[in-house]
Amino acid sequence: MIEFIQLLINGILLGSILALGAVGATMIFGVLRFAHFAHGDLMAIGAYFALTVVTVFNLPVLAALPVAMLLTAGLAVGIDQVVYRRIRRVQPVILLIASFATALVLRSFIQMVWGSSNQVYETGIQLPWRIGPLTLKPDHLLIFLAATVLVIGVHLFLTRTKMGKAMRAMSDNMNLALVTGIPADRVIMWTWVIGGALAAAAGVFLGMDTRLHPVMGWTLLLPIFAATILGGIGRPYGAILGGLVIGCAMELSTLIIPGSYKPAVAFAIMVVTLIFRPQGIIKGSV
Repeated sequence: MIEFIQLLINGILLGSILALGAVGATMIFGVLRFAHFAHGDLMAIGAYFALTVVTVFNLPVLAALPVAMLLTAGLAVGIDQVVYRRIRRVQPVILLIASFATALVLRSFIQMVWGSSNQVYETGIQLPWRIGPLTLKPDHLLIFLAATVLVIGVHLFLTRTKMGKAMRAMSDNMNLALVTGIPADRVIMWTWVIGGALAAAAGVFLGMDTRLHPVMGWTLLLPIFAATILGGIGRPYGAILGGLVIGCAMELSTLIIPGSYKPAVAFAIMVVTLIFRPQGIIKGSV
């Protein structure tokens, strides 16, 4: 039971990171109708932006987080304007291939600028907190609290602002939203801003929990897509729930299978969802 609770805590932490990545991915799919294969590499480059701020200005990583989110959001908008906007009306498979090529470019850029070796935000050993037989790193609590604040911020944006409501309308029924006069270009820009910012946050939190390396986002792309599909494509709230479910399932699976098979658990859940409930576990609109 103690091991189960410890793995559940680890799963909630991983699920928080997956949820942030999945919310951005599902919003991009909901509005633009294509799977953004470069989303994981946006996470990675956001993590490296934060590393630069930490290294140059000697700031705590959480102080560097807003800068990384802002820079990644700007990069995401720039990529859309330079690459995706020109081919937005073509077949979705062309956009998918373009996003895959963008992922390769971003990964190569990371390797050229920051190198291909593992890096960390802080050196030294972090003493964990002991709560009875359970252990919890201080960074884990910071990650969970910061992820919770960001999720609440996304909720307030989607429910309390005109742009958030417009994004939900376009995700639910694009043709009807366009007929009612919703500014499509502004909605698309804000979708990339939020998607890029949340991807950066997920990358920074992943770097805090593990290490930074150029393929860190790519290795997490499958669980993020699994969370997106499980929660219902185009539904941010479903993506949050899907991320937590996938994260907990991946960690708890180590009770019966080796840890190296955790990505296979996410893949299996994704396949089962596509077969038996392709609409996801949350019904209705976003």
